[in-house]
Amino acid sequence: MHDVKGPAGSRVALQVFKSNSSMTQIFSLTRRLASSFRCLALPLVLLMLPGIGSSQAAAAASQDRPGEEYRIRVNTNLVVLHATVQDHKGALVSGLEKDSFRVFEDGALQQIKYFSHEDIPVTVGLVIDNSGSMRRKRAEVIAAALAFARSSNPQDQMFVVNFNEHVRFGLPDNQLFTDQVPQLAVALSTIITSGQTALYDAVAAALEHLKKGDRDKKVLIVISDGGDNASRHSLAQIMAMTQHADVIIYTIGLFDEEDEDRNPRVLRQLAEATGGDVFLPKALNDVVPICEQIARDIRKQFTIAYVPANTKQDGTYRSIQVTASAPGRGRLSVKTRAGYRAPLAPQPSPSAKTNYP
Repeated sequence: MHDVKGPAGSRVALQVFKSNSSMTQIFSLTRRLASSFRCLALPLVLLMLPGIGSSQAAAAASQDRPGEEYRIRVNTNLVVLHATVQDHKGALVSGLEKDSFRVFEDGALQQIKYFSHEDIPVTVGLVIDNSGSMRRKRAEVIAAALAFARSSNPQDQMFVVNFNEHVRFGLPDNQLFTDQVPQLAVALSTIITSGQTALYDAVAAALEHLKKGDRDKKVLIVISDGGDNASRHSLAQIMAMTQHADVIIYTIGLFDEEDEDRNPRVLRQLAEATGGDVFLPKALNDVVPICEQIARDIRKQFTIAYVPANTKQDGTYRSIQVTASAPGRGRLSVKTRAGYRAPLAPQPSPSAKTNYP
């Protein structure tokens, strides 16, 4: 076990348990920490891009799961970022080291505590528009979603959200996730393409369902025309949810020229805020290679973690910028989460005040 001094005397206890002959360190930040944040019982923000783990939840920071070769126990507050690096031609870049990256929070340089470049399993939601405007595109959309599944890590856990003006989960009620492509094929084919579009409601449902997954990395793939004419949720509500969710959102916009409800701006906003990417193909036959590209992107991301220098629990939004450089690599661009919202310090209950005579 390696002990590392953290800020203000905090300690970081890091244990890596070897289960085979290779010796690779990976990040394993568990769902229990995320659950603690959702309840606001601890000063915790655990976000995919980023996440913060509370030192008070350290006992829950390690958990064996099928497919894991290592466990890492972390006792500290962390911001965890998943970053995609591309060269000037847009090609994915690998082989970078920790010293290749610089992380800024609200413009202030942060010290990177942990770094990894591993293909770790993820929890993935396929959010598929089945409104009437998507009818003629359905076959290509299903083929693309299945191509994504086949190109992903075999240990990924996946689910399907089908939506028109109604939101439905594709898997049976007693099954939260699957890693089987035939089951996904059935889940994608169980709804008739018709009706209006409740995109925001579908994304909200998918964000909630992600919390039930036990993979440390969370992703949504949204395929839609970006229009919304039937949701109870607003775009502002969805964007606020993403600031508290450990998720990367990739969006694919499929538009008809005559579609008055199309809205590529919404798809771009969801992707850019969460460190994902937006794709607006001109031809339907481009959708399959795009989904295969997204799968490669997810599997080649870098994981970077830092302890924020700003320790205030004031509920403010903190912007994040990550840069990368390496000799001989040329100009590199980094896609990661735009920021996160800090937790609020617990407020004393009025009933807890002591009255003195």
